[in-house]
Amino acid sequence: MLFLCFQNFGSKFYISSVYDFFMVKSSFVGSKMAPKGNNMIPNAHFHKDWQSRVRTWFNQPARKERRRRNRYKKGRLIAPRPVAGLLRPAVRCPSVRYNKKVRLGRGFTLEELKAAGIGKREARTIGIAVDYRRTNRSLESLQQNVKRLKEYKSKLILFPKKLNAPKKGDSNADELKLATQLRGVILPVKQVVRREKARAVTEEEKKFEVYCHLRRLRADKRLKGARDKKAREVAEEGIGGGRR
Repeated sequence: MLFLCFQNFGSKFYISSVYDFFMVKSSFVGSKMAPKGNNMIPNAHFHKDWQSRVRTWFNQPARKERRRRNRYKKGRLIAPRPVAGLLRPAVRCPSVRYNKKVRLGRGFTLEELKAAGIGKREARTIGIAVDYRRTNRSLESLQQNVKRLKEYKSKLILFPKKLNAPKKGDSNADELKLATQLRGVILPVKQVVRREKARAVTEEEKKFEVYCHLRRLRADKRLKGARDKKAREVAEEGIGGGRR
């Protein structure tokens, strides 16, 4: 290790290596300004012993296998009920950006259950999720989920609690033999994509100036207050509608 000491007008500079010597020399002689652009100045800190803080995921394959075994065990415990769990409604994603997409929601509303003829207490016993907070804002979504409930009810095989004494609504012995466990999603939602067919551009569309039209609408909105005020003043003074 090379140690050098320089004394300059009472102040001392201690340099620990040849590399530091050239760094100090370059800082005094021919120093340059910061790099171009409004970027962050590099000031990295490499004194944190990062080698001992590296996060590893060597247990990822074993966890994958454990989750698979747990799904298999759960499926056997709840058989012949569906592996996916409860039936979920089809809802729209929130916000203007994503409301074109349909996905599975939390649960059916009380209005949807009532329209389908299913009680709110009965719904959970036959594998239907219920959400007391969600409300229907459109007739289309209500009809879509009511149709979904009726389709589920038509395909449902309901096992009686006591095989010797089945109750009203329970499936008969022949239907019970046909029961198989569903492994996928119950009534999956299908995305309906509507695409416009290609067509020729009309002459009216070619002549239409979109930019001017938008600027005109923007100006009309911005100047509406001033124009209304001027119209009121003209009406009060009884002067014609010419420019003043």
